[in-house]
Amino acid sequence: MKHAFLASTLVAGLALCVSASATAPVPAPLLGRWAVDTSRLPMAPEARPKSVTIGFADAGKNALTVDVTIVDAAGGVIHSKNDTPLDGTAAAVTGSPEADSAALEHPQPNVLVMGLSKGGVPASTRVYTAAPDGKTMTEIVSYFDNQGRPAMRTHYFTRTP
Repeated sequence: MKHAFLASTLVAGLALCVSASATAPVPAPLLGRWAVDTSRLPMAPEARPKSVTIGFADAGKNALTVDVTIVDAAGGVIHSKNDTPLDGTAAAVTGSPEADSAALEHPQPNVLVMGLSKGGVPASTRVYTAAPDGKTMTEIVSYFDNQGRPAMRTHYFTRTP
């Protein structure tokens, strides 16, 4: 159960915004597709998901499309795709075993803060930060463990084509 929870908590989201040059647009630091480094997940190797990918796209009207696919250790697929405003208001989440509601804030071009809940109960808070070179990203997850104590973990992502 704990391993399934850890894998499911990877379902998440990211942000946008960066200025563009006059000749060519500069990609927003957090937009695009990202893959988690499963070898660095804080769980036994046999329990780790086979893959986790997160896609982030501008949904227009100050909102973000979050598209997450997790292939678990047994080969099962979990997929979630939602549009969420970037103004901190809650929006419905579908397809996620961890959350049915999310709120996003985008305080800096390379940072996104996300709050998730399920059934009206807080699930986790996440802070996504893209590296200056735009090739890697970290996700810091703050949650409550099975004993009700606050805990944190970090996931490491690389940009994919």
